Amino acid sequence: MLIPVSRGISKAADPAAAAKELVENINKVRSKIQQEKTSSSTGSDDTNNTIQPYQKDFLEFSLAEGVLKFGSFTLKSGRTSPYFFNAGLFASGAALFKLGTAYASAIMKSPELVDGNGGVVFDVIFGPAYKGISLGAVVCAALYSDYGINVGFAYNRKEAKDHGEGGTLVGASMGDGKRVLVVDDVITAGTAIRESHTMLQSIGAEMVGVIIALDRAEKRSLDDPVSAVQAVQRDLSVSAISIVNLPQLQAFLEKSPSYGEDVLKSVRDYRTEYGV
Repeated sequence: MLIPVSRGISKAADPAAAAKELVENINKVRSKIQQEKTSSSTGSDDTNNTIQPYQKDFLEFSLAEGVLKFGSFTLKSGRTSPYFFNAGLFASGAALFKLGTAYASAIMKSPELVDGNGGVVFDVIFGPAYKGISLGAVVCAALYSDYGINVGFAYNRKEAKDHGEGGTLVGASMGDGKRVLVVDDVITAGTAIRESHTMLQSIGAEMVGVIIALDRAEKRSLDDPVSAVQAVQRDLSVSAISIVNLPQLQAFLEKSPSYGEDVLKSVRDYRTEYGV
């Protein structure tokens, strides 16, 4: 779009100064647009640090349920983490209800998982054994109760059943090109997700994405700048969404002084050393 400005500049008290100011303003706008594009494409800290109400609620009730704890915890990787997340402690009707709602909110807030008509881009939710089974069920129910979206639900057994319906898969059919969203609590090494991807391919299904509760957003090793979630995205060419991630946890603590400066500092230092 072209905007005629020469007449306005010519009538200014100081045309040269007016022209210079106009150029500076145009350059400022261009710079802002470029920064926004860069932020959008790289997932900058400013974007990742934004806390939505459902994310704040999720962190608060995770703390209340003892699912999220602060302290000193030795991980399988050998790292000492200032926080620990155990989704297995969502162990009541109220907790599971809130958990399903949080997952459903994250899905509906993710452009990668919704279409332009208020629906979603998947036909079935798949919960890999074992934790993923209950998670998939509550997410499937929450999508219907909160948004009126009715999709199928399926899960796998780790051991094949040789009687009854038999096999390792239970629930909705996922063959014939069905689009599948995999639900889990976290991605540590990504083994369960990769196995799910291989299995879904073998039956003719399309894995369109993964959603987890917490993305630790940390390097797999000091020599590897990629996180486990980023590796899944890269290797499987699928979307990987989380309810919250490490930058958002830090932002939550920054706005919640009741947890103490020492907790915030430990999380901030951990992110500085290991974060992606």
